[in-house]
Amino acid sequence: MTTEPVGDVAAAGPDLSSRTSARSLFVVAILTGSFLLFLVQPMIARMALPRLGGAPAVWNSAMLVYQALLLGGYAYAHWLGRVSVKRQAMIHLGVLAVAALWLPIGLIQANPPPDAEPAIWVPWLLGASIGPLFFAVSAQAPLLQRWFAASAPAQNPYALYAASNVGSFGGLIAYPLVVEPSMALSSQSLLWSAGYALLCVLVALCAWKLPRGAAAVAALPTSAKPGARRFAHWVVLAFVPSGLMLATSTYLTTDIVAVPLLWVLPLGLYLLSFTVAFATGRRLADMLTVVAPLAVLMFGGTMIGGSHDYPFLNALLALLLLFMVAVALHTQMYRLRPEPDRLTSFYLAMSIGGALGGVFAGLIAPVIFDWTYEYPILILAAGMLAPRAFLVPVIGRLWEGDRAALWIRTAAVVALVAIIVNVGLFNPGNLLGPRHENIGFLALSILGLVTIGTRIPFVVVLAGALFLFGGYRALQLSIEGDVRTRSYFGVYTIRDYPAEGIRTLAHGTTLHGTQFLGDAAMRRTPTSYYMPGSGVGLAMQALGALYGPGARVGAVGLGTGTLACYAKPGQAWRFYEIDPTVIRMARDSQKFTFLSDCLPQADIVLGDARLSLAAQRPGSLDLLVLDAFSSDAVPMHLMTREAFATYSRVLAPKGLLLVHISNRFLDLEPVVFATVKGGGWFGAKLSYSPGAADNSEATQSDWIALSRDPGTLAALAARAGDWEEIRSNRKVEPWTDDYASIVPVIRSPLDEF
Repeated sequence: MTTEPVGDVAAAGPDLSSRTSARSLFVVAILTGSFLLFLVQPMIARMALPRLGGAPAVWNSAMLVYQALLLGGYAYAHWLGRVSVKRQAMIHLGVLAVAALWLPIGLIQANPPPDAEPAIWVPWLLGASIGPLFFAVSAQAPLLQRWFAASAPAQNPYALYAASNVGSFGGLIAYPLVVEPSMALSSQSLLWSAGYALLCVLVALCAWKLPRGAAAVAALPTSAKPGARRFAHWVVLAFVPSGLMLATSTYLTTDIVAVPLLWVLPLGLYLLSFTVAFATGRRLADMLTVVAPLAVLMFGGTMIGGSHDYPFLNALLALLLLFMVAVALHTQMYRLRPEPDRLTSFYLAMSIGGALGGVFAGLIAPVIFDWTYEYPILILAAGMLAPRAFLVPVIGRLWEGDRAALWIRTAAVVALVAIIVNVGLFNPGNLLGPRHENIGFLALSILGLVTIGTRIPFVVVLAGALFLFGGYRALQLSIEGDVRTRSYFGVYTIRDYPAEGIRTLAHGTTLHGTQFLGDAAMRRTPTSYYMPGSGVGLAMQALGALYGPGARVGAVGLGTGTLACYAKPGQAWRFYEIDPTVIRMARDSQKFTFLSDCLPQADIVLGDARLSLAAQRPGSLDLLVLDAFSSDAVPMHLMTREAFATYSRVLAPKGLLLVHISNRFLDLEPVVFATVKGGGWFGAKLSYSPGAADNSEATQSDWIALSRDPGTLAALAARAGDWEEIRSNRKVEPWTDDYASIVPVIRSPLDEF
């Protein structure tokens, strides 16, 4: 095992230029493979949207598939280490040739049923579509590093892993910023296939550089095999950043929008951390590792606190925290790396830890926790595993002494944390004034600075901060019982506000429904986005005039079932909902009574709405409401031309489509305008703001009404409301299943300040 970087300068001699050339070749090959590997992740996920739907958890399921395939590729590279490098090259070139049968890259022709379970269909579809290609390319980084170590024993092969992750990061960032906005999916597939052909040529050239004969056999491992304890340590160090990356992805894609642009940010920073941690120059990695515990203490409590006044700032802090943790723990892995002839076992442990972290955060946590408890657990683990260093030498001297003295100081820290947390939570006698939590945070921060070079005392302080700034409230809700529910699609919280006489349902940070708790008349009152003066409220009140007493209504997205209280006898209603947990809450009269009071026999179709509507007979609806929030945004696959074609098919010739576009992060009006333009649709928008006559739970909302019959739209606009013609103040290309980009419609983060 080495503790210092292996020499990275080629030995002097007449073959210096050839060694430099070989190194350049291996670097280019590794960069190309990693670029392709992580370019394909958002590309295939984007292709899967129309088939699997846009639930945020689909992205984490996709990540689990990629991690499993990556583990398989690394295990394969490790298995090849038992034969000579020349034979490894022959075998791997054969694997690349077989995988090429899956070109051009894309999804197989298999459509899941409308009620398909994403946790099953996502792995199956992605594995069958790109499994062999991903497996073959994923083995590139450890395998080519092993070949390089055999070809140039005097050079450091681990530096090539830094280059590998530069390529990975480049592929991820290139997709949403360059590839997706400029190319259709069909062109993206051909581009990737051409890149795969180039990669095969580069691997063949690297194989040509390998030693032959006795030299090839001599390249087999000779150093001491790492023990089980060291292997387990590698696994744990890889586990935490991987799990934290998925937890951060869940936060971003749930509370902003489930699209590759945001999904790649946590993964991109995770990969970039390897580049820093494995770089030949150690200054940046060492500096970030020293300050990482401070970042964990400061930002961990902030994120757990759940303040959502500044969502973009919160997202930035979450990404920064992830990057700092990943750099610190991956740097510790680098410090514990084995000799180059054992590097495949090192990368195998890394991939096992990464896969286990993904399984924990993506599969186990949503089942066993009713809240995102995996986030504070992983932050605590990061505080425990991060390398320790005192920021100031004088603080280090405070902790000098024998074991008994250290335990006494540790006990004092525990007592101080308990006092600070107690006062911060309960503030007996108004001891600290109205801003007692802020004072508690300051006190814990100071105590954290004093303990930052220790292990147990620092973790105690960190646990106190997490408990004070969110953990306590989370545990309270969990203890209350049926207040909070977690499903594959997110965390739902039901809260009562007795002073206002209301009950609310929130998904993540987004309000999904509000109901008054008074008499039957009050309980039936539409609230939030669905007020009588809103776009959807006006459309519901016009149903009888537009379509007669037997109007047929469909609503994409159930929520608490508020819209059901617009239903009239004789009308036919159907809701489309992807999450069975939401259906159970809406039907439970102990939680919300919109359905039981207004539409007890409501017809609810479980599954992704676009797939369900595609299976419905043409012309079967008069009004369709598109209100399918993925936390705070309509999923992208429901806003494409192909999706609107499905809505047009299922609507009657004079049917009406209501699209809810209220959004904190995206300006969706230009998307609708560009997507329906030239498609025979006529549209109008109504921006509703609560007035003095509205109830206290009215919410500002934006709705777009679309119809293929201008007379229907004119009749709706003539009844009431300040309807305006839809327009676009941004240059936005129409969204299709083959092309879509949110870059042009992102609202400025400055809007929140």
